[in-house]
Amino acid sequence: MDIGGLFGLEGKNVVVTGAGSGMGRAASRLLAELGANVYATVRRHPLDFPVKREIPSELGTREGLDALVAELPPVIDALFVCHGISNSVGMTNGLEVQLTNFLSFRYLTEALLPRMSEGSSVTFISSNGGWEWRERAAACMELIETAGWDEALAWYASHPELTNDGYVFAKQCQNVYVYAKVHDPAFVSRHVRINAIAPGLTKTGLTDDFNRSLTGDAAFGQSVLEDMYLSTWNGRWATPEEMGYPMVVLGSRLCSYVSGQVLYIDWGSAAEWELETILSA
Repeated sequence: MDIGGLFGLEGKNVVVTGAGSGMGRAASRLLAELGANVYATVRRHPLDFPVKREIPSELGTREGLDALVAELPPVIDALFVCHGISNSVGMTNGLEVQLTNFLSFRYLTEALLPRMSEGSSVTFISSNGGWEWRERAAACMELIETAGWDEALAWYASHPELTNDGYVFAKQCQNVYVYAKVHDPAFVSRHVRINAIAPGLTKTGLTDDFNRSLTGDAAFGQSVLEDMYLSTWNGRWATPEEMGYPMVVLGSRLCSYVSGQVLYIDWGSAAEWELETILSA
């Protein structure tokens, strides 16, 4: 069997959001090379390689998501939800980050779920920034179990302390969503797998925004993040391909028995934190 056959994506309908840059772009390019019919959403950066369809999209609003859903094919074999924004000081607010980085993930997944084929896959880009999801699991579940967009907005309005922690809480909700839905009848009745990758520090188009997210000073923010994530192993920043490629593998037939997993791709940072937490308990 050739490599394309092992992935099982040739001729399959695949949707990638956030394909215009970073990890989503790297994943889209690999998927196209594997022969998938890639439906790629872009916002600011057009693609420089061929896909089945390139769809300009605004994914932080219900209207934008509904418009995207209307453009997608009736049968989908893999969904890779890769879009997102950062907590940039002075540029975004907590609710905007929540809507883009979690609520849109839930809304799009559940809108497309009836179109997902038997044995298909849903894969999110989360973050190791959501590692402490256990401390907020109950709150995450409250939000996950709200009915629809408007009820979720009402939940956010009544929980400003979590809403304002835009990026971290959104990623924690993504993680809990993966765990909560793995055996949900809507997924498992047709063996639709759901997983996420949780990247560590990665050089993308959002890097400067993330570096500014602490104080507004990109250079200072970078030094803080590097001390936190890279100092213990004399590490380096990852490339988008080092995240996007494993994500494609996770959503492919190579991982056909893998579901309900959050795969930390951070050179062991999350493993180190996990062990420290256990030993200090």
